[in-house]
Amino acid sequence: MRFYLTTHKRHWVRLTGVPLFLKSEHFAVARTLPQALGPYAVDSGGFSELQKHGRWTRTPRQYVDDLRRIWEHVGPYDWAAQQDWMCETAIREGGTYGPQYFAGTGLSTAEHLRLTVQNFIELRSLAPDLRIIPVLQGETIADYERCLALFERAGVTLAAEPVVGLGSVCRRQSTREGAEIVTALAAHGLRLHGFGFKTLGIARVGHLMASADSLAWSSHARRRPPLPGHTHKNCANCIDYALAWRQRVINQIPNPSNDLEAAA
Repeated sequence: MRFYLTTHKRHWVRLTGVPLFLKSEHFAVARTLPQALGPYAVDSGGFSELQKHGRWTRTPRQYVDDLRRIWEHVGPYDWAAQQDWMCETAIREGGTYGPQYFAGTGLSTAEHLRLTVQNFIELRSLAPDLRIIPVLQGETIADYERCLALFERAGVTLAAEPVVGLGSVCRRQSTREGAEIVTALAAHGLRLHGFGFKTLGIARVGHLMASADSLAWSSHARRRPPLPGHTHKNCANCIDYALAWRQRVINQIPNPSNDLEAAA
């Protein structure tokens, strides 16, 4: 299993060989791009897009252009996620949830599944040479199974894909429901990537996934004093804290692979 450290600091790719996970827009807005020292993967930024706008503001063509620029200047990435449509109630229906406002897509879960599959087909048609991965979406196990069937019907054999993203589970990753979803989909022989999987989720189902990523280190650091010798208010944007946190997570994974240990 490969565990990616999620960060919004794009320059970290030239500071560490640890696998990193970054949103594509953090590269897209930059005039110059840093060259990656180690492996990294690219998030499409779908949650932020749909939360703020209730739709995708970047066309598939724009996204492909961004990904190609990243590939050429930062270096080949492990993979980039497609522009999927999350199925959380807040994303679909909108409204205020705690401190966050969601614009709402106004669409059904079934429509989100259809749009997710449609987007992947279009991206693969536009850029078959780029490593863009499909993402399974849903709320229930039945939804995810339905999404899988839609991919298969469109000619995409997910079991043959090197990685398949698992969306709309980050808030459930440590729950029994989240574990049941991962278990059900892994039974199809999929090499799953768990978006936003933290320590408890990885402990439960990490052995069933090919990879996962997390930004939990930042909120963890925000609630604690800075590391000894660090002069900032907290270490919420600190690479030293992030790397130490990642290592603690890895140490809790049963039988971590040599590849994962070597990247730490």
